[in-house]
Amino acid sequence: MANETAHTEVPAGGHREFPPFDKQTFPSQLLWLTLTFVALYFLMARIALPRIDSILQRRRARIEGDLAEALRLKEQSDVAIASYEKALADARSRAQALVNDSRQRQAAEAETARKALDATLNARIAEAERGIAQTKSAAMVNVRGIATEAAAAIVERLIGIPPASPDVVAAAVAEALKR
Repeated sequence: MANETAHTEVPAGGHREFPPFDKQTFPSQLLWLTLTFVALYFLMARIALPRIDSILQRRRARIEGDLAEALRLKEQSDVAIASYEKALADARSRAQALVNDSRQRQAAEAETARKALDATLNARIAEAERGIAQTKSAAMVNVRGIATEAAAAIVERLIGIPPASPDVVAAAVAEALKR
């Protein structure tokens, strides 16, 4: 048995084959490959894949929950925006109504003040017209007196003698003023 070499020893002067390609070890390698594959398959099928599947399901559930929460929050924000826009429109309409009421109230106050001022001015005008009429009538009385005196002075200067009676001169002036 001197020629026989151990399985792990390299024969003298030759090259040893790469172990996976060695024909003598090929059946045992196939057996171990099969056993390892089956063991890994069962480990993956029974332990790793269920864990990965549960992780994926939790992640999917969390994503769906987050999407549902986002949708709920979006609907709430849409409702809040709608109520805000409604409140804003209501506030604008109330403000417009207040402006209109204020404008009408101020116009009514201005009209009342204008009427009061018109009444005051009309009263002053009437009083002034009465004063003018009194002054005019007083002036007319004075004009008659002045006209009578002037007529008497003119007659006296023209004819050289004073008129006989002031009543005659006053009647002549009254007759001239009527024309």
